[in-house]
Amino acid sequence: MDDLRGILTHGMQWMLEHGHAVPADLEHCEENGRLPGSPRKVPAEAMNRGHNQVGSLGSGNHFLEVHRVAEIYDDETAAAFGLRPDNVVVMIHSGSRGLGHQVCSEYIRRFERAFPEIADELPDRQLIYAPLEERIAEDYKAAMYAAANFAWANRQAMTQGVREVFDDLLDVTDVELVYDVCHNIAKEERHHVNGSEETVLVHRKGATRAFPAGRPEVPEAYRAVGQPVFIPGSMGSSSYVLCGGEQSLDRTFGSTAHGAGRVMSRTQAKAEYSANELQRQLREQGIYVRARSGGTLVEEAPGAYKDVDEVIRVSDALGIGTKVARTYPIANIKG
Repeated sequence: MDDLRGILTHGMQWMLEHGHAVPADLEHCEENGRLPGSPRKVPAEAMNRGHNQVGSLGSGNHFLEVHRVAEIYDDETAAAFGLRPDNVVVMIHSGSRGLGHQVCSEYIRRFERAFPEIADELPDRQLIYAPLEERIAEDYKAAMYAAANFAWANRQAMTQGVREVFDDLLDVTDVELVYDVCHNIAKEERHHVNGSEETVLVHRKGATRAFPAGRPEVPEAYRAVGQPVFIPGSMGSSSYVLCGGEQSLDRTFGSTAHGAGRVMSRTQAKAEYSANELQRQLREQGIYVRARSGGTLVEEAPGAYKDVDEVIRVSDALGIGTKVARTYPIANIKG
C-alpha cells in the first residue's frame, strides 16, 4: 500500500522517481501529472480496489489502439506535436479504474446523508453535490485529485509497457509521449466571467480540456500552437488529433468533446451485433481486435457510436478544437 499512497500523492512524479517515466513525459502531461490529492481522503474500499490495478485498461470503452497517421490538416501544428504522415501512433484511453469509481460512489452516499434536502430536490440522485464551503466537499476534491494522480500513473505504466514492446519486437527506442490529458474531472482554473477574471471550478464530464495557444497551462513545447486534444472515434473508424481552438475559452471554458459518443446503449449493441461477424468485418478493413470477451467486443461495435467525422466538423467549425491530424486504427485491445 505504500507504493499506492505514493502514487495517489505524487502521480507522475512518483513514476519518474521509480524509473517508469522520463522527464519529458511530465512536461507533456496536463498539470505535469499531479494534483494536490490526499490518500487519507480516499475510502478504504477504493484503496483495496486500486492497489493492483496500476497499468490496467479496465472494461467498457477503455482501449489501447495502434494507429497510422492517415492525414495531416495543419502542417505546423502537426510538426510541433511530432506527427507526420504514416507515423505509427498509440492511443490509450483509461483512467482511475475501480479506485476512482469507488471514490465517486462512496462520496455520493456521503453527500446524500449530509444533505438530504438537496438530494430530495434532484431529478436524479446521482446529481447530488456538496456546497464548496463544506468540509466534505474539500475532502472529496482531495480524494478526486488523488484518483486523478492514480489515472496519470496508470496510463504512464501502459505507456512504458508500449515502449518496452516496441523496443523488444521492433527495435524502436524513440517512442515519445505527445500528451496525456484528462476527462471526467473538476478543476480550479482562471477564466473570464462577465468581464472579469475569476477562479472557477470547471467540471468536464464527457469532455476534455482544449486550451488555445498562449495559455500558461499548455506545455512550453506546444504553447505557440495550442494544447493537443485527442478525439477517438470507434475501433472501426478514424480518430482525430486536434489543438485547442481560439474560441474555446469564450464558448466552453476551454473544453471540447472527449470522443465520438454513443448512439446506442451497450444492451442494444449486444442485441444487434455478433462478435464473430464484427471481428470478420473489422479484419476485412485491416483492423485487428482483441477483447476480453465477445460481449465486450459487441458493446463497442462501431455502429454503436456517432459519426466521428461529424463530431470533429462541429468542433472545428466552432473553433473549440481545430483539426490537426486524422489517424486510422491498425490494432485494438479492449479492456
